[in-house]
Amino acid sequence: MAWTWFHQLGSPKWFYQKTEAWLPWLAVATLVLITWGSIWGLAFAPMDAKQGNSYRIIYIHVPAAFLSLAGYYVMAISGAIGLIWKMKVASLVMRSAASIGAILTFVSLFTGAVWGKPTWGTWWVWDARITSMLILFFLYLGVIALQNAFEREEAANKASAILALVGTVNIPIIYKSVDWWYTLHQPATIKFVGKSTIDPSMMYPLLVMVIGFYCLYALVLILRTRSEILVRERKSRWVQELATQ
Repeated sequence: MAWTWFHQLGSPKWFYQKTEAWLPWLAVATLVLITWGSIWGLAFAPMDAKQGNSYRIIYIHVPAAFLSLAGYYVMAISGAIGLIWKMKVASLVMRSAASIGAILTFVSLFTGAVWGKPTWGTWWVWDARITSMLILFFLYLGVIALQNAFEREEAANKASAILALVGTVNIPIIYKSVDWWYTLHQPATIKFVGKSTIDPSMMYPLLVMVIGFYCLYALVLILRTRSEILVRERKSRWVQELATQ
């Protein structure tokens, strides 16, 4: 009985109807948090003693990097659920998470390059953190490519899920790369274990932006999955009834 929700979540119709009520709340939370965090971080957080105002790009770069890593796990776990339990919605979530994750990883790499030019004097270095993030971007693109490389949807989902699961080995490498190897990229400044090395006046708006990005990710993932459901289930009676309303 406790797992009824899990099996219901695998139903495209149930997922589509249930998530409709979540969208307004996620939209409001996203708008409020990102607006609040952006104004706080860009206008009111103090200037960094060494980096000046260039450090403020962290209010985009760090949340995007967080979500590119967390989003990969969302994609891989969804792929595993679809692979093992053959749940339709799980495979659609994997497909949706791949495109969102690729965009977030690109944003992370781009903003990192913009940050690196004034900070390190170069747009790009082949250090461990940046290179492993580039590999993450290619893994996302690989999943997207596999989704479109097969005529049979089942074969595409299986191949994509296997690649996504294999690629999870790259996530701890990204996270620990600055500790395992010498890199230009600075170590984590926000620490859940131990003392954070970022001043609270800079950290609090950053945390607001991170939470806002998580809300944005959930919102976009649900919207994209709902769109995928409508395309996949377009011949179903409930979708046709929905179209006539």
